Amino acid sequence: MKPSKGFRVIGVILLVLLVDQVTKIWVKTHLELHDSIRITDWFQIYFTENPGMAFGWEFFDKVFLTLFRLAASVGIAYYLWTLLKRACRTGYVITIALILAGAVGNIIDCLFYGLIFDHSYGQLAVLFPESGGYAPFLQGKVVDMLYFPLIETTWPAWMPVVGGNTFIFFRPIFNIADSAISVGFILLLLFYRKELSYSLEKKHTDKSSE
Repeated sequence: MKPSKGFRVIGVILLVLLVDQVTKIWVKTHLELHDSIRITDWFQIYFTENPGMAFGWEFFDKVFLTLFRLAASVGIAYYLWTLLKRACRTGYVITIALILAGAVGNIIDCLFYGLIFDHSYGQLAVLFPESGGYAPFLQGKVVDMLYFPLIETTWPAWMPVVGGNTFIFFRPIFNIADSAISVGFILLLLFYRKELSYSLEKKHTDKSSE
C-alpha cells in the first residue's frame, strides 16, 4: 500500500463524513420537520427524515435495513483495503471510498440519531436531551435536506389520470451521504467499469480455485 494513496482515501472518507454530519446536525437543530429554506427557484434546504433507503425510498424493516447497511459497509471496507494493497488506479480507489463514506454517513444516523436527538415534530430537536432520544439503538431516522425541484408545473387538464395534478422534477430529497454514493456509482459506470469487472472476475476465479 502506498502511504499517499492511503492518506487520500482516509481524507476523502473523513471529509465526506464531516460535511455530511455537520449539515445533518445543523438542519436537525435549526429546522422543524418539513421546514424549508429557499435558496433559489430550483434549490431548497428542506428538512425531512426517512427510515428507509437513499432518497427516502422505503422497502424493508428498519432494523433489518440498518443491519444490512452495516454488513454491506464492512464488505466495502474490506474490498477497499484489498484495493489499497494492489496497484489499482487512485481514481478507482477514491470512487470506492466515496461509496463507503456515504454508506457510513447514513449508518451513523440509523445507529445513533434516535439516541442523541429528540423528535422534530413541531419543535427544534435538542442534541442529547435530558428525557432521552426519540428511538432505540438501530432505529434512528436518516436526515435529508437537499431538494432540487428543477421543474415544477401542472399537467394539462385534458390529460387522462394526471390532468390538473402538479408535476415536479426532480422530487427526491437527499443528503451529502446519498450524493457521495451516487457520485461514486456514476464514476464507476463512466470510468472504472474495467477495474470493477476485473475485481469481480478475480474474486470468482479465487473462489473457483479453492
